[in-house]
Amino acid sequence: MSGPVRPVVSRDNAYFFEGTAARELRIQKCNACGVLRHPPGPACPDCGAFDRGYVVAAGTGTVFSYLVHHAPQVPGKELPLVIALLDLDEGVRMVAEVTEPVEIGDRLQVGWNVIDDDLTLPIWTKVER
Repeated sequence: MSGPVRPVVSRDNAYFFEGTAARELRIQKCNACGVLRHPPGPACPDCGAFDRGYVVAAGTGTVFSYLVHHAPQVPGKELPLVIALLDLDEGVRMVAEVTEPVEIGDRLQVGWNVIDDDLTLPIWTKVER
């Protein structure tokens, strides 16, 4: 099997992948009005400013929705693959690859999938109770 599909890194999202390499989950922040957003973009959707930074998220959230992908095969992934829409504690929603079956409302925490020296991706597991 081939390796995973690699993300396209741009100046809008490079901070995110620099963060994953440092084991930080970074969320884009508008430095003008303070709004957090994900996925990242060049301009704030609230105030239009191009002044952007980031915050380091706690790395925890709640499953809003999920799916279990059975086919077709995804390069570099083992099926079935659990993908969740995750509401981060900071108030933004992101797509999350999960290592185990989940239900809506489950609490997840981030971990790190080191692909190689150039790529580390977030991977999510249930919070231990």
